[in-house]
Amino acid sequence: MEILRLKKFSLLSILLLLSITSWRVTATSDNLHGDFLQCLLSYSQPSHPISQAIFTPKNSSYSSVLQAYIRNLRFNTTSTPKPLLIITALHESHIQTAIICARKHGLQMKIRSGGHNYEGISYVSEVPFFVLDMFNLRFIDVDIKNETAWVRLEQPWENFTIAFLKKAKLMASQLGFVLQWALVVTLVFNLVRVPETVTVFRVRRTLEENATEIVDQWQHVVERLPQELFIRLGLDVVNSTQTGKKTVRATFISLFLGDSHKLLSIMNESLPKLGLVQSDCIETSWVQSVLFWTHFPVGTPEEILLDRTPQSLTFYKIKSDYVKKPIPKDGLDFIWKRMIELERPTMAFNPYGGRMAEIPSTAVPFPHRAGNIWKIQYSADWNEPGDDAANRYINATRKLYNYMTPFVSKNPREAFFNYIDLDLGINHNGKDSYVEGKAYGIKYFLGNFNRLVKIKTEVDPENFFRNEQSIPVIFY
Repeated sequence: MEILRLKKFSLLSILLLLSITSWRVTATSDNLHGDFLQCLLSYSQPSHPISQAIFTPKNSSYSSVLQAYIRNLRFNTTSTPKPLLIITALHESHIQTAIICARKHGLQMKIRSGGHNYEGISYVSEVPFFVLDMFNLRFIDVDIKNETAWVRLEQPWENFTIAFLKKAKLMASQLGFVLQWALVVTLVFNLVRVPETVTVFRVRRTLEENATEIVDQWQHVVERLPQELFIRLGLDVVNSTQTGKKTVRATFISLFLGDSHKLLSIMNESLPKLGLVQSDCIETSWVQSVLFWTHFPVGTPEEILLDRTPQSLTFYKIKSDYVKKPIPKDGLDFIWKRMIELERPTMAFNPYGGRMAEIPSTAVPFPHRAGNIWKIQYSADWNEPGDDAANRYINATRKLYNYMTPFVSKNPREAFFNYIDLDLGINHNGKDSYVEGKAYGIKYFLGNFNRLVKIKTEVDPENFFRNEQSIPVIFY
């Protein structure tokens, strides 16, 4: 018996269905708030009134609705700019109404679903704005016979997983999407098969336990491992149990689409220095492997994935990089010293190769394909409130990013769009929109950037759909 799983996500070009007319009206004053609110009510469909989806600061639930999907505490402070109102869309017509009225009144629209944007730009702005919150739009339809699934874009991945589990233990790959008023509303997934049994492991080694040699071996083989095997490498600073001093710990966490016997055979041949043994391996189902990767014990009821409440919330800063050739051992030693010096920032190395490398860099907007060994996620999280703590940890993350300069991609220094990083540039969406957008756009999209600009200019010439790092338009 087999089950189905995610094969790949394809990022599609920005396609907008509206022909946008001029919206440039100065968004200020209480009159704007009242006029915008009245517009929403006047365009609302009687069969699906929008009034029950509107939350203004005068509403007692406004703060709780706003905070419910703020995942980075940096953007949940008293000084954080707040929206004029929040529309928690209950029907697709609410999306249409929000766009019509935002255009009419020249108001910045921020679109939020899961709230996972690292820099908070789905619910924060320096200009007057409102939030179109899509968390209520929940729909999953799994077609076992045709091996497809229709999923709301705003659907949390956990809900997606549970729906498949209930129908036939399925996972899927994106096939296409349906657009509604210039917003992606539904993704169509094509399902592919994986073994009923998968194997996971999480093995940790410090510098005193030969971590440097193991990391060095990992980086030379990881992109050539079988496509069924994924091994992520995490690096953080801990207290050594042997010396009592600070040391670097390497954590190898893996998913293998097969049983442990075959996995051990591959590991003994490809990465013997890790010393993986049978007791390190856990055979389980794919859905249970999701729990393992999110630090729940294997065997935990899958329904826990439906709980939208995060296990914890912190302040954090994220950055990204791409590595195209192995780092020399003396380079690794340099990195270890700098990490110990900084203490807090961590790094996660996500290997590429495999199917990622088979897709041409021009096939979809996401360009980071063949030639990349792994992607780096830099991360610092903290619990202390206040600007002093934020500046300290953010600066530490930036320092580690700077220390890594000799070892990562160059001209441009590439970055991962889903790890959005405002350090790379901010677009003020004025006459210099293209120049400002190119600063970050080239790093995210490489040669695909200008193609995206051309599409955006053709379908959204007034740049209605915009944020601090959106694709710019060229004003003629």
